[in-house]
Amino acid sequence: RGTAFPMAVCMCQAVLPAHAGPRGELGAGPLLRWMDAAACLAAEKHAGVSCVTASMDDIQFEEAARVGQIIAIKTKVNRAFKTSMEVGIKVTVQDVLTNAEKIVSVAYATYVAKPVGVGKVELKPVQLLSAEDHLEHSLAIERRRIRLGYVQVFQKLMQESNKEGDFYTCEEEDAVTTEHTHVQSTELVLPPHANHHGNTFGGQIMAWMQTVASISASRLCRSHPILKSVNMFKFWGPSFVGDRLVFNAIVNNTFHNSVEVGVRVEAYNCEEWIKDQPRHINSAFLIFNAVNDQGELLTFPKVKP
Repeated sequence: RGTAFPMAVCMCQAVLPAHAGPRGELGAGPLLRWMDAAACLAAEKHAGVSCVTASMDDIQFEEAARVGQIIAIKTKVNRAFKTSMEVGIKVTVQDVLTNAEKIVSVAYATYVAKPVGVGKVELKPVQLLSAEDHLEHSLAIERRRIRLGYVQVFQKLMQESNKEGDFYTCEEEDAVTTEHTHVQSTELVLPPHANHHGNTFGGQIMAWMQTVASISASRLCRSHPILKSVNMFKFWGPSFVGDRLVFNAIVNNTFHNSVEVGVRVEAYNCEEWIKDQPRHINSAFLIFNAVNDQGELLTFPKVKP
């Protein structure tokens, strides 16, 4: 049977100075945490059990929010599959003085039901009440097909590029070595970073990834990088309270006014930490640009691997 009403959640948050970066704009870390929390609430409302983040489609950030403005995050389950579901996320910013509203981001996330015990939860279908519901329901199966194909294409690309002699070398003398941009950070997962089952919140991991990637990008632009998109964010395994998470970020390449930073996340429990046996739990690619005091885009230097 379908649900009695669409499984939607709306969350509003005032942007305070503690949420802002050096330019007075909402930091991407807090926003990613809020997006994941709101989407997870919608998923759990539909599933009736705890849910964990499986992946996020490529996230584009179109507008910046500033201190004093209001962020509204609307999430809704678009389609339920056997044990996973797609949740649509729409983020808008509202100016309390002018009442003007602009879209910050539209994203899609996949959540997996996490039942108590060994049994599996078979998710009930979503009841479709509007033309928009029907459209998103139809598009969800296509987005799922693209996600699965995306991973296969990327893995094939990595295998082909690992062949000896295929590596690109930058010949420019003023190119900056990517080793200069390598940043490593270690975080201890504490109870405030996890849900009621002890799993680390996906949004918290995204926030930590954004921080280390931002530092990596800043070593090229000598400014405060602005996150424009998060690509291929997927969880390969869980982490728990007490785990040590090691984040490694490095610039992969620059594209005139933008830079791609790759981040790899590995988890260790106490025993794994001593034996140096990491669990690869996540990777993603983050795209940044940077502006000067006049708001003009800065140019990134060429890099050599």
